[in-house]
Amino acid sequence: MDHQTIRQQMPFLVAGHVPSNSRSFQFNIFDGTPKENMLGFRIDPSPFEGKVIATTENAVVIKIGRTKFAVLDRTLITEVPVEGAKVEVTPYARRRFDGQRADTPEEIIEQTADGTPYTVKRMILGAAPAKLPVAPPECLELQQLIEQLEQMPAPDGHRRIAHMLVDAQARDFELVDPTPADIIRTPPTVSFTVETAKFSGRVSVIYLRADDAYAVELHRDDEQVERRDDIYFDMLGETLGDLIDDGTWRCIRVQTLQQPVRSKKALSSTT
Repeated sequence: MDHQTIRQQMPFLVAGHVPSNSRSFQFNIFDGTPKENMLGFRIDPSPFEGKVIATTENAVVIKIGRTKFAVLDRTLITEVPVEGAKVEVTPYARRRFDGQRADTPEEIIEQTADGTPYTVKRMILGAAPAKLPVAPPECLELQQLIEQLEQMPAPDGHRRIAHMLVDAQARDFELVDPTPADIIRTPPTVSFTVETAKFSGRVSVIYLRADDAYAVELHRDDEQVERRDDIYFDMLGETLGDLIDDGTWRCIRVQTLQQPVRSKKALSSTT
């Protein structure tokens, strides 16, 4: 979406929808570009409701406040609503494997000096962790692989690899957690099942100690369909993205809550 064109069009698109005593208006553009707060941290927008006031070839404009508007990229929305409709908009938000938003505060159980448990909610500014749903392993190399999947960036730069796995509906995680003596015979491995338009099946990320690199295998119906070798830790995001990321996570979900009320004049003209 051309932001400069939208900025030039907005005064005309919102004309008649801004109170006469207001000298300015605000708008946010939702086109898949990550948002940042005043501190420079990447943030995930919350869902919002509003009324569709205009549609163009490239955008849908929604009034969400007295002088506030949202501009949606038409190529990303799941439904193109009619003008005048009340809609709910859910932009993309990074999520955890339990389905919660990744910026949801973490709950930690602490204990007082006398052993009484209490719950603490913790949130780190700018953090959106997505911990793999696996038990902590003993193998150091496997620990490092899990940490890299949780911390290394996905190709889009906004998500971590773990967020990309959530968006790929990764489930049924399994670990191969060898002893140091068996690390060559049974390589440390994280495997999981994904389901995307690009690939549906089993994915295994394998650490090869002799090469000090990773291999990624894709299996479908117990048959290996692809394997990539010589993957270093900083290539994991790009490799997994190329194999399983179909891009549908970028979609902006739009749901019509109420159709526009047609005036009596409009109704009589159709009869």
